[in-house]
This record gives sequence, C-alpha cells and structure tokens, in this order.
Amino acid sequence: MWQSDAFHFAVKRLSRAAVIAAAGMVAAAMIAAIAACSGEDSQAKPNKVLEPAVPVTVATVEKKVMPVRLRGIGNVEAYATVAVKARVDGQIVKVHFKEGQEVQKGALLFEIDSRPFEAQLRQAEANLLRGKAQLENASAQERRYQDLLNKNFVSKEFYAQIRTNRDAAEATTRADQAAVENARVQLEYTRIRSPINGHTGKIMIQEGNLVKANDTNPLVVINQISPIYVNFSVPEQNLGEIRRYQTQGTLNVAVTLPDTGTPPLTGKLAFVDNIVDAATGTIKLKALFENQDKLLWPGQFAHVALTLYEQQDALVVPSQAVQTGPKGQYIFVVKPDFTAEVRDVEVAWAEGAETVVSKGLNSGEQVVTSGQLRLTPGAKVELKTTQAGS
Repeated sequence: MWQSDAFHFAVKRLSRAAVIAAAGMVAAAMIAAIAACSGEDSQAKPNKVLEPAVPVTVATVEKKVMPVRLRGIGNVEAYATVAVKARVDGQIVKVHFKEGQEVQKGALLFEIDSRPFEAQLRQAEANLLRGKAQLENASAQERRYQDLLNKNFVSKEFYAQIRTNRDAAEATTRADQAAVENARVQLEYTRIRSPINGHTGKIMIQEGNLVKANDTNPLVVINQISPIYVNFSVPEQNLGEIRRYQTQGTLNVAVTLPDTGTPPLTGKLAFVDNIVDAATGTIKLKALFENQDKLLWPGQFAHVALTLYEQQDALVVPSQAVQTGPKGQYIFVVKPDFTAEVRDVEVAWAEGAETVVSKGLNSGEQVVTSGQLRLTPGAKVELKTTQAGS
C-alpha cells in the first residue's frame, strides 16, 4: 500500500516536470519564430527615420531697375538768413509782427520815431526852394547880360562873373536836391521792412527801446525756408563719380526725417564745395528743396540719399535673405524638388529692404527669407507663403 502511493506520487512529479519542460520548449520555439520573423522584416524593410520638412518663407529673385545711391546724414539750412538792423538812430515806437510769424518781402516790421527825420526833410525841402529861387534869378541875370555882351555893352570878364554866379546857384540847387533825397531816405529808414520772404525769430529789441544804426545786435533774424538747403558730406573717394554724373544731368537727392513717418522729400544737388576737408576726408554738398509744405526746418538732421545713376536689369532679393558665414555671404535657394541649396553670392549693394546681388543667382529663382536657422543643405522645405522680391 505504501509502495503504491509512492509510485503514484512519483508519476505525478514526472508528469508535472514534463509539462513544464514542454511549455519551455514551446516558449523557446515561439521566441525563435518571432526573432526569425523580425529578422526577415528588418532585412526586407530597413529602419529609416524621415526628417520633417522645414517651413520657410520665400521670395522670388527679380530683375529690375535699381538706383545707385550715396547715403549720409545732413543738416537743414535756411535758403537765406537776414539779421535785421536799424539804419538810423531812434526809439522803436511800434512792432508790427509776432515772433515766429511768416512775413513777406517788404512787410513792415518796426517803426522808429520819425519826427526828427520829418523835420530834417522839411528843412531840406525849404533849402531846395531857396536854392531854386536863387538859381532862377541867376539864370535870368545870365540871359540878360548875354544880350548885353552880344551888343558889347559889358565886358567879357563881367559876363564871366555873372555866368559863374549862375553855375554856383545851379550847383547849390543840386546839393539841396540831394539833401532832400537823403532826408527822405532817412525818413524811410524809420520804417523797417522785411528784405526777404521768411519766418521771423525772437524779437531782440522790444518796443520802446532806443536803437543805433548798424548796432551789433539785430532787431530780429529772418530765415527763408522755402526753398531750403540740406547740407551733407560724402567721402572724398566719391567726388570723381559725383562730378562725372553731374555733367550728365541734375542729380536727385532724397531726404528722410527720422522718427516722423513722413515720406522722403526729393530735391536737386545744387552745390559741391571747392575744397575737401583734410581733417575728415569728406567733401561738402548742398541740395535744394522747394519745401512748400514747410516740413524741413533749419537746424534739423535728416537722412540723405544722393542718386548717382540707375542700374538696369539688377538682380534684387529681400535683404533678410542674405546670410553671412565663415566664407562670406550666402543665400538658401529652394530647388524645384523643394530642397534647400546653399548658394554663395556676391552682394553689390543694399538699398533699404532690398539687396542687389551681382553673382550667384538667376532671375526667377526662389530664395528663403525666413526659417534659415533650421535649414541644412539638401533639407526638405515647406513653403509657408511666397512674397514678391520688391
């Protein structure tokens, strides 16, 4: 009985071991099968990770006319400046304008007490009347003694004295006439008028003060601002080409006032200085602007652009497309298969938001204007928008 139970117990242990062994063999077979399938799939389809397309903004390379300009900082200068001074001594009795007022040529500005000058004029006129009377009497005597001389009733010496008296009276009359004209001029000087069209400045000598003729301090300063000048300087190396293109016609000058938002104002180059500043190596230029809207004001600073000529068929791209690397400047060009190509370029010059490229691009190609930081040569690109090259 004990042996039978032991036998059955041994059989059960063998059966359990067999089951475990069989299960292990099945698991090993399944793992081998999976590994074999996996190996076949890996050989049939290599593991390749696709890079996502880089979103970029592009622009088209355009061929168009581009101006060649010299740029600098300019200073606005009045077309004419007059320091108004008194030309006679006296007291200011009336001021006929307000500070900063626009006045026209000939407008009355100041009045000086005219009473002393009116008295001088009346005295001069009285002297002239007396001189004319004396001249008339001397002329009558000269005619009478001329007749007596012709009849030999008086000597030639006596007639000569009469003729001298008549000539002296005539000279006195002319002097009296000049004195009258001078008195009238002096009287006119008591009314001080504007010599030019312009804007008045601060009144230096107020009503009630005494002034002297040609005193050191002016009564007021008037600036003519329409038209107006803008002075600027360029390097002396550009003098030759400025002179060359100036012989071909008038050169245009554009002025932009900083921080105003106003569009550029256009004028003409009016003056090239006759000497180069040895200290700075620059040459001074002056441009003339009509300034009808009074946007330019004396003393202002402005950005100046002098146009020398216009280049035909220039290849133009947005300035943000141009990148700078260790070997120089380059641009990412989008190829027809939407991959990026690095293209070395030569930049001729930049004109605001546009850059003229002299070598490395063709008209109609698309260049990347934003998204370059994520690009590598041959990378796939996705076009976000397409903007004009202008």
